[in-house]
Amino acid sequence: MNKTDMPVISVLMSVYNAERYVAEAIQSILGQTEGRFEFLIVNDGSSDASASILDRYAAQDSRIRVIHQENRGLIASLNLLLDEARAPLVARMDSDDVSRPERFAVQFAEMAARPEIAVLGTNTDELDADGAYFPCSDFHPEQPEDIRERLMVASGICHPSVMMRRDVIRALGGYRAAFRHCEDYDLWLRVSEHHDMMNLRDRLFLYRRSPDQVSEKHILVQAIGAACARYAAQQRRTGRPDPFEGATSLPSLDTIDAVLGTQGVGARMRLEVIDSVKYSRDAMTSGGLELMQAHLREGGTKHGFWRTAGRLVKLGMIPQALTLSYDLVRY
Repeated sequence: MNKTDMPVISVLMSVYNAERYVAEAIQSILGQTEGRFEFLIVNDGSSDASASILDRYAAQDSRIRVIHQENRGLIASLNLLLDEARAPLVARMDSDDVSRPERFAVQFAEMAARPEIAVLGTNTDELDADGAYFPCSDFHPEQPEDIRERLMVASGICHPSVMMRRDVIRALGGYRAAFRHCEDYDLWLRVSEHHDMMNLRDRLFLYRRSPDQVSEKHILVQAIGAACARYAAQQRRTGRPDPFEGATSLPSLDTIDAVLGTQGVGARMRLEVIDSVKYSRDAMTSGGLELMQAHLREGGTKHGFWRTAGRLVKLGMIPQALTLSYDLVRY
C-alpha cells in the first residue's frame, strides 16, 4: 500500500521502553495477510532503544508512521492515535504481543459482515517473558449478551486483540483519563450500553505474560479503577449521571463517599477491590493490606481472609501475614 492509498485499517500501538519485544510485535503486523493498513505508532518518551527500532522499521515500510513525544502515558497516546487514524476500522496492538498472520483478514471480514458489531476481539494463546508458548484452554465470552453479563464482573475482552469502529469510539469520548490501567474496561462498559461487542473463537493473538506488565505492577490501582468503572456503569444504566464524567483522576476509596455524596459506596468498592487483589504480592505491598485492615476495623466480613494470611506465608511475606492474623483475631 502506498502512502496515498486510503487504508481500510489503522493499527494503533503505543510504545514505552519496549526494546526487548517491539521488533517482534512490528513484524507480526507487517506479516498480516490483509495488508491494506496504516501502522500508527507513538513512541511515548522511551529512554531505551525503542525509538531507533521504530524509525528503522518506518524507513523500510511506508505503512508505518511514528510519532515521537514526551512521555504522556498510554491513555493520552491512544487518544492521539484515534485522532490520527484515517481508516474506519482501528486495530489495537501492544508492543510486547504478537498477532497471528490471519488476524486482520479474519476480523475485517467479520466486521464487514456484521455492521452492528462495534468492537471485535479474539481469543488468545500466551507467551511468557522469554517467548515460550503456552496454549490456552479457556475461552472469552463470544456473544454480545454474554459479554455484557461478564462486563459487570470483569473485562471479557483482550484489549490489544480488538478491531473497533473508529467513529463509535470517538463518539463515546475515547479512553477516559481518570481510568489509568483500566481504560479499556471503562471503555467496554460504555460501548456495551449502546453497541454490540463480540469475541471470535479463533485464537488469533499471542498475549505476553510477564512480571512487568501493567496487570501485575499496577494491580491495586487497576482494581480500584475497575470498581469505579462498574459503579459508573450501574449509575448510567439506572438513568443517573456518570459520577466520573470529565474527571481526570478518581477519588480514593476513603474519600469517595464524601466526593460523591453517597453512603456505603466506598466500603462496597473496597471489598470488591480486596477480592480482586488479596492473593497478589504486589498489591499486598502497595496498599492492599491496609485496605483489608480498614475493612476489618469497620466490622466487615472475614470470609476468605484467613486463606489470604496463609497465602502471604507461602509468599514469604511473614510480617504481613502476622499483621493480618492479628487483626483477624482482635476485630
